Amino acid sequence: MTSAKNQVTSDTAQDTLARKSESADLISGGRLVAKALKAEGVDTIFTLCGGHIIDIYDGCIDEGIRIIDVRHEQVAAHAADAYARQTGRLGCVVTTAGPGCTNAMTGIATAFRSESPVLHIGGQGALNQHKMGSLQDLPHVDMMAPITKFAAGVRSTERIADMISMAARECFSGAPGPAYLEIPRDTLDREVELSQVVLPESGHYRGSTRSVGDPGDIERLADILVAAKRPAILLGTQVWSGRAHEEAVNLVRQLNVPAYFNGAARGILPPGDTHHFHRTRRDAFNQADVIIIVGTPFDFRMGYGKRLRSEATVVQIDMDYRTVGKNRDVSLGLVGHPGAILHAVLEATTGRKDNGAGAREVWLDELRTLEAQKTEKLMPQFLSDKSPISPYRVAWELNEFLTEDTVYIGDGGDVVTISAQAVQPRAPGNWMDPGALGSLGIGTGFAMATKLVHPNKEVLCYYGDGSFGMTAFDMETANRFDAPYIAVIGNNSAMNQIRFGQITKYGEQRGGVGNLLGDVPFSKFAEMLGGYGEEVTEAREIAPALQRAREAVRSSGKSAVINVWVDPGEYAPGTKAQTMYK
Repeated sequence: MTSAKNQVTSDTAQDTLARKSESADLISGGRLVAKALKAEGVDTIFTLCGGHIIDIYDGCIDEGIRIIDVRHEQVAAHAADAYARQTGRLGCVVTTAGPGCTNAMTGIATAFRSESPVLHIGGQGALNQHKMGSLQDLPHVDMMAPITKFAAGVRSTERIADMISMAARECFSGAPGPAYLEIPRDTLDREVELSQVVLPESGHYRGSTRSVGDPGDIERLADILVAAKRPAILLGTQVWSGRAHEEAVNLVRQLNVPAYFNGAARGILPPGDTHHFHRTRRDAFNQADVIIIVGTPFDFRMGYGKRLRSEATVVQIDMDYRTVGKNRDVSLGLVGHPGAILHAVLEATTGRKDNGAGAREVWLDELRTLEAQKTEKLMPQFLSDKSPISPYRVAWELNEFLTEDTVYIGDGGDVVTISAQAVQPRAPGNWMDPGALGSLGIGTGFAMATKLVHPNKEVLCYYGDGSFGMTAFDMETANRFDAPYIAVIGNNSAMNQIRFGQITKYGEQRGGVGNLLGDVPFSKFAEMLGGYGEEVTEAREIAPALQRAREAVRSSGKSAVINVWVDPGEYAPGTKAQTMYK
């Protein structure tokens, strides 16, 4: 009996080896996904597990792709967005079908409005269960199409890698943005012969995106700039996302143009730089003879273009043809890569007589004087010792706390809006916000992904108490993957930005409906996760608390939470004017 049993075992082992030999040229759909992602430069995916997608994990292990599993798919999508913003490469979120996809939609919509290249891969029931009511079946492609640049389903295993490369190309076509691919469960699990697969190789199929557009327009803009006496340039998110910051700085400095920044472009020039301007944008736009808008649309943040004086020569540079001239006529529009265009324009000014040089020096001095006056006017608020704490004082202390290696993330309403008046990042890439969608809850995913990309940088996220409550549990995920950060909460126990509008419109008695929150000592949340927490009720304690948090994160490897109780009766100027709705 023993001999026969051994013979059976031996035969089984030989059969297994034979099957492995026969399947050596077979590959599963999940492994094809991983190979295609690797070819696209993806080294990390953000995900929450589900039965529809587990074969992708198996492939990622083989390809050495890091798997970051979170507690909520919204955080996974935000993290993939942040990963793209911080690396300049494709971010990737993988979700299961049904609620896995719908939970991620806010993060994908945020990436869409922020022009961030994110590939969302979603699961679906098996093809042979189509329209039968399979588990978590939804029309994902139809749902995702309005908030992506490309949305499609993969209908055969052989096409998986090819479809991923197709989606990735769309993510980087013109202005960046997200794409969605739905892959049914049986398509992922099926094995096919490798010889039947189209597997694009890294760097061998995608064209350059560094277009300069019409050379004649480059010459026209060069003429405009050398003749300008009071120019101003606004550098937007595309300048950073396109890694065009060096070309932008060269143009600003060599042509002596005052520069303003919004979105991810903040930090391209450090505070104190002679061409960095922060508080005088409206004044400059009201007096400028030439206004150049680079990589930002005429949306609500720009008053739909109405804040640019009609007498000025307005030039718009953007990666998306549809954005140029939208909501406001322009004197000159250039479509292409901002870095390539700005470099070409600067080159084209060489040899031209700079008739506006002297006037521009006077213009810059005037703006610098005005900047100093505006800062001086704000200083009493920035240095206020009042109790409850002024959110302006928190903003000032945060700015004083930042270093060249601190990435600042804003996730909230009014307290974060106020912080933008003081916080000035010290280096490119060191500012992150949700962008035009105004999503709350981005902070945790953004912070975790940023720390994963830059393990040697400090990451600080400033939350409102409302936004912190939305996604804070994934701070545990950040700790679990050795990506700790400092969370600072401006806690006014309310959704204060909305509260002001309600009070103004309906009166005090109805002003607190649907926007008041509980008084939560969030410092205990950090302690529950093994990190450092502190409650701050006096303005003088903000700076020491921040320092203690910094030291605690460095020593413990766990995230810290500083819960600052701020005045619920203090509102940002934009909130008082309700400019977000105008």
